[in-house]
Amino acid sequence: MKNNKAAPADFVHWFRNSAPYIRAFRGKTFVIVFGGEMLTDAQFPALVHDIGLLNTLGIKLVLVHGARPQIEKRLQEKNAELRYVNGLRITDAAALNGVIEAAGSVRVEIEAQLSMGLTNTPDGKADIRVISGNFVTAQPLGVRDGVDYQHTGEVRRIDRHAILRYLDDGCLVLLSPMGYSPTGEIYNLTAEDLATATAIQIKADKLIMLTDEDGIVGSKNKILRELTQSQAQELLQQPAKLKPAMQITLQHAIKACSLGVPRVHILNRHSDGALLQELFSRDGIGTLIAAYRFEDTRQASIEDIGGILELIAPLEQEGILVHRSRELLETEVDHFSVVERDGLIVACAALYPYPQDNAGELACLAVHKDYRDAGRGHALFDYVERSARQQKLTKLFVLTTRTADWFRERGFKPAELAALPMKKQGLYNYSRQSKVFIKEL
Repeated sequence: MKNNKAAPADFVHWFRNSAPYIRAFRGKTFVIVFGGEMLTDAQFPALVHDIGLLNTLGIKLVLVHGARPQIEKRLQEKNAELRYVNGLRITDAAALNGVIEAAGSVRVEIEAQLSMGLTNTPDGKADIRVISGNFVTAQPLGVRDGVDYQHTGEVRRIDRHAILRYLDDGCLVLLSPMGYSPTGEIYNLTAEDLATATAIQIKADKLIMLTDEDGIVGSKNKILRELTQSQAQELLQQPAKLKPAMQITLQHAIKACSLGVPRVHILNRHSDGALLQELFSRDGIGTLIAAYRFEDTRQASIEDIGGILELIAPLEQEGILVHRSRELLETEVDHFSVVERDGLIVACAALYPYPQDNAGELACLAVHKDYRDAGRGHALFDYVERSARQQKLTKLFVLTTRTADWFRERGFKPAELAALPMKKQGLYNYSRQSKVFIKEL
């Protein structure tokens, strides 16, 4: 039954902005890892629903689950000893039986939840096929620093061809934290290690890690929304700033990025809809660690014309910027620099050199309305100023009608029209009465 009420503006905005991601993610492969704690969390049914939704959108999914609380519960019921060294369980024969029981129980519960489909939706009868199997070859950790970890192991190999074959067939692959040796031995694995190895070996497009934290916290207790691999590595060198569990998560994220996984997302498992908010909004809700820069300032190209036009159109309508046609931009695009954020042009500026006067005009400086409070305009200005210095220009000038204070704050001083290059004086638009400001470099 359709609701005839007008859709809220925020929903329309979100849906429009999510469309490029829906298109881009179709046919991509994501590995999602979560601990056994997730099964007792109130958000687990919602997470399963969202996973089913991703599956219907054509995203290939590998789920890796943990089982630590379930294992510990079984061992406590049997009065078996619980021993951890360096965050890893020492898995003796009794503990191994608990691992097998708990992992099997968790796997069955997840499969049952996924088999329910998307209840109470038009897609409620969607058939989600879940495949589990002996895809993981493991080896023992052995004796380390004098400690015998016994049946605790690490990933040796993933049967990537089998997993990819099932994914291509539309199945969702579910991996439990266990691996098998060629001689039939069973080893207890950590879910993080298994998920990381799987993402690397199947060449996944994303590794998504659901944790107890909102993401990685930086200065002033703010969540760091994006980190490059090198920035994450630097942060890891300051362990006092990270909780032990987050240190382990970050180590796996860095390893994944360094070995071919383009992006790793760290999300809070307690947040309803975190998976969807992270994947289908440009700024996300957790921390993104990228093998390459998520946001980049660079020289514009012809492919950026559409994005620049969309960015400057509102400012042209307000009379802040002079109108530029697509044809004009195509001829002048070499003068433009842009800030690109995950495919969106969020800022631009142009530098028109007048080499005979050793001067350059800074023009068409614009920042997307959603990103004006994060210093991007200042950063782009610095980028253009460095470019001017590299071209041996000795001064920058700007003509503005409404942003004089902004330029004053960055070292520009009022000047007369006669101070501009003669060629620019001839192009001056007297109807706009723009004010002239010059900065010596």
